Amino acid sequence: MKLPHTGRALADAAPVPYWLDRPERPDPLPPLAGPHDADLLVVGGGYSGLWTALLAKEADPDRDVLLVEAGTCGWAASGRNGGFCAASLTHGLANGVDRFPGEIDELERLGRENLAAIAATVARHDIDCDFERTGELAVAVEPYQLAGLAEDAELARRYGHDVRLLDRDEVRAEVDSPTYLGGMWDRDRVALLDPAKLAWGLRRAALDLGVRLHEHTRVTGLRRDGGALRATTAGGPDGAPGVVRARQVVLATNAFPPLLRRLRAWLVPVYDYALMTEPLTPVQRKAIGWANRQGLADVGNQFHYYRITADGRILFGGYDAVYHYGNRMAPELAQRPATFTALAEHFFTTFPQLAGLRFSHRWGGVIDTCTRFCAFFGTAYEGRLAYAAGFTGLGVGATRFGARVMLDLLGGEETPLTRLDLVRSKPLPFPPEPFRAAGINLTRWSLAHADARQGRRNGWLRTLDRLGLGFDS
Repeated sequence: MKLPHTGRALADAAPVPYWLDRPERPDPLPPLAGPHDADLLVVGGGYSGLWTALLAKEADPDRDVLLVEAGTCGWAASGRNGGFCAASLTHGLANGVDRFPGEIDELERLGRENLAAIAATVARHDIDCDFERTGELAVAVEPYQLAGLAEDAELARRYGHDVRLLDRDEVRAEVDSPTYLGGMWDRDRVALLDPAKLAWGLRRAALDLGVRLHEHTRVTGLRRDGGALRATTAGGPDGAPGVVRARQVVLATNAFPPLLRRLRAWLVPVYDYALMTEPLTPVQRKAIGWANRQGLADVGNQFHYYRITADGRILFGGYDAVYHYGNRMAPELAQRPATFTALAEHFFTTFPQLAGLRFSHRWGGVIDTCTRFCAFFGTAYEGRLAYAAGFTGLGVGATRFGARVMLDLLGGEETPLTRLDLVRSKPLPFPPEPFRAAGINLTRWSLAHADARQGRRNGWLRTLDRLGLGFDS
């Protein structure tokens, strides 16, 4: 049902990510020009690349680390997400148990350590990114979802998670929505943060440690050069190319067209969308509660994620996950009016007491999705290059772990991380076009159909379940 105030609420929303649309944004660093040498070249200035550069320098201050970014650090997925920093390295416990049953205890331990290390890094480098250990509240909005929440809570407790199952009145005492029928509060596995400020803080910390960093520098080619690798770049003064000869390379380019052809079979770029409200008034805050500031997500197949910001706004995103034929990516695809209208309608259905609230920003961006939903890793060029990709929307925390894996892989010796099946295995590849688009769109339709049929999965979804495939944002 189209709500009459939806159009007014969206009328003045700026078509840019809220997190990046602020004066704290640092001035860009100059593009790379001319020839350079480095011990380690990091390609990509999102979380994966920034964590890699920072950890490499912390481990060895004498290591010459050069990072290049095609835009500005944090401008893509790292500055467009919801700011949910999860301990899970496997896109949730259930996915990890299904795919890595023999090592899930170890992965859970590593995930807890990784989240604690992120908190320690934020404190050590004085990164002002509004880091809060709030936990996450999963909410049921249909009766059939309650049984699934109870199963999730039982599984979580089995692995030592601090979870609390809430009935209708208890969940509404936390956050008041007439749509909520129950909830599960995972109190120790998720932090909330300001994603752009985290990226900018990691950038500053890396620079402080001596990382050489060039923005607006796109790597256009990569090839062997004796015992090293040679990267050519575009974006220098007057468009002049640059060249970097590096002993080792880390590829941290997320969903963008990879420099390694092999990655194209494992990755698809999926567009995700979000809205940000104007700051709530004290009366509006009182109407919804939310005193404990948890991150929230409903548990439908087409789910929404939402959270409250440090300045009292609500981010509301998800639901649509849109793939474009041929892995197409383009700036104009970050705006999708039909999705923004749907999200606004869902927002006011969730919080009817906030009728009259307006949205200040609307935006979209790509998620690097793979068939197992969590990151995969590998090397190329006789071990001189390492990569991590496929984080599938849960990379705010897991990218730091991915950076550790890539540095271990470049070290060339077996370590506790490189022995993991998570690191040694690969996801099943996506089929080529036109089967890729047909399969993804059939899956999206089937998931929406399941939501409308009390969660009943059709034959296509059951087949994907048996094959270990799927589609998730």
